[in-house]
Amino acid sequence: MNLFRLTVSTPNGNAFDGEAVSVSLRGAEGELAVMAGHAPIVTTVKPCRCRITLEDESTLEADTDGGLLTVSSNSATLLTGSFRRSE
Repeated sequence: MNLFRLTVSTPNGNAFDGEAVSVSLRGAEGELAVMAGHAPIVTTVKPCRCRITLEDESTLEADTDGGLLTVSSNSATLLTGSFRRSE
């Protein structure tokens, strides 16, 4: 299973910073999933439920109020105003 570095940053600091298998969210053009090796992109993110799949196949889910997603060589950064984790 290929991993990539994912950072979710809010005004209060990093809400997540670690290795992930994938992240799924709503981009400017609709639903978007990023995995290791994804082509570089920059897109706005609409308010949505964000799903991060971890190496152990567990899923971290959080509501975000939108923001900006940047994907580059084997890393991704989500800048968002809020990242409220679901139980």
